[in-house]
Amino acid sequence: MPRPPVRPCLFVGVLLAGIAGAAGAATLERGNGPEPSTLDAHKCQEVACGNVLRDLYEGLVTEDARGRLVPGMAERWFMSADGRTWTFVLRDGLRWSNGEPLDAPQVVASFRRAFLPLTAAPFGELFDALHDAKAVQAGNAPPSSLGVEATDARTVVFHLDRSAPFPALLTLPIAFPVYLPAVQRLGAQHTRPGALVSNGAYRLAAWTPQANLVVERNAYFHDARDVAIERVRYQVTEDAAAEMQRFAAGDLHITEVVPPQPLDALRRRFGTQLHVSPYLGAFWLGINTTVAPYRDGDCVRVSMPPSTGPRGLAPLRDGCLDRGHALRRALSLAIDRDILVHHVTGFGERVAFGVVPPGIEGYAPATTPWAGWSQARREAEARRLYRAAGFDARRPLEIELRYNTSTPHRRLALAVASMWRRVLGARVRLRNEEWKVFVGNRKQRVITQVFRGGWIGDVPDARNFLTAFDGDGPLNWTGYSDTGVHERLAHADAARSPAARNAWLHAAETRVLQSDAVIPLYFYTSKHLVDARVHGFEANTLDHHASRWLRLDP
Repeated sequence: MPRPPVRPCLFVGVLLAGIAGAAGAATLERGNGPEPSTLDAHKCQEVACGNVLRDLYEGLVTEDARGRLVPGMAERWFMSADGRTWTFVLRDGLRWSNGEPLDAPQVVASFRRAFLPLTAAPFGELFDALHDAKAVQAGNAPPSSLGVEATDARTVVFHLDRSAPFPALLTLPIAFPVYLPAVQRLGAQHTRPGALVSNGAYRLAAWTPQANLVVERNAYFHDARDVAIERVRYQVTEDAAAEMQRFAAGDLHITEVVPPQPLDALRRRFGTQLHVSPYLGAFWLGINTTVAPYRDGDCVRVSMPPSTGPRGLAPLRDGCLDRGHALRRALSLAIDRDILVHHVTGFGERVAFGVVPPGIEGYAPATTPWAGWSQARREAEARRLYRAAGFDARRPLEIELRYNTSTPHRRLALAVASMWRRVLGARVRLRNEEWKVFVGNRKQRVITQVFRGGWIGDVPDARNFLTAFDGDGPLNWTGYSDTGVHERLAHADAARSPAARNAWLHAAETRVLQSDAVIPLYFYTSKHLVDARVHGFEANTLDHHASRWLRLDP
């Protein structure tokens, strides 16, 4: 049968509709590093799940493309004169991704769930300013005593025991509203596709373990009309080199990282698609201070060179050397950080001798007394401490360095192991683990010795980097506990001026560094490859890039 003629206007209309449909159906392909350990917003503690959750959820306050605080669920908020009461007024007509209304009492109920002992939210420690937050999380107070209430359907009020940068904290996943009917009905399975109900710009559409995770635009989101990208696929990309190859082949629009390679060569290859910028993050190696031979308390009588003991550079007290502390410091001194940042990482990272990175307004980061030494002097001191701790060529230290599967982490672990062998004669075993296994082992502190650690800033505040060293919370992977640190942080919390608060935080960081429970190595830069068709990708120190702010050319 002959094909009927096509009317020109009809053909053009069909063609335009097809183009529009193709553009609307475009999928943003994002590398995301390891498999997210969870999509339970209250239990997320790493970058991989945080990236996805910022697409699925929105807190009372959120961040724009440049990392600035902007209204989220709340259209406005205000603080009391003493800085201890915060009031948030919700937008009218908020809805969950299933279309049900979302109001202030549900926000309050979600906060109470976040701080239940059973939830074990790892970021609960960051909310210690919230009234009774610690007591509720420890099981010593009922959830109803938590300092949050709904005074009406659209108003949420928080009561603090001290001043704190509270709006910034509300951008964290622990502050996202979780849909409790699904939690009550499905338990841990409420995070699966078809079950997860969220309130952000996207909803969960699919999740293929160890492969990818797909989110689609949420039609009930209050700003859905301005969400340009219909669908986002987060790809599991633990191997940075393979991730870059997928980007070069056109399979990814954005990478999570860039593998260690000469920066000039990458710039020649990728041009303006390479994005490198300052990042509020510190990389360090943690040491399990609860196990031998790294724990404190075993003293040996030694005669240390006068140049070390009196200046407080060796862990001496009344002629007694703490064996575990001496060994930890020896491991730290033996590492040549300049080699690491110039030849192993190579992306403009800055050598670190502290745990709080520069760039936080009003805060002067602390450092170690030996930061200004030459590397030769550090290595000589490392050998003396190593021998004093009871190790030598006939009795070498056998040490296990654990890290999560990743090309950059493997390269760095190999370099550190080589330095420990060369300088100290230690026997080093490298152990790499899939992310979820690594996180679990690090948290339990049973089989770990030295491990990949560090902290990425959740908010631009020095206390955010120090909270893990205060007490025995879930973020204290080293097991280090010191009343001196706790007292200094308490003084910072009670300070009446930003300057006094920062001075006490500086004192707390100094105390942490004196313990050598962690080995600071470098401060991060963020590194991404971004396809030229992606618009709206802005540098920011927290390296948060929610998909709702991006656009993708067809």
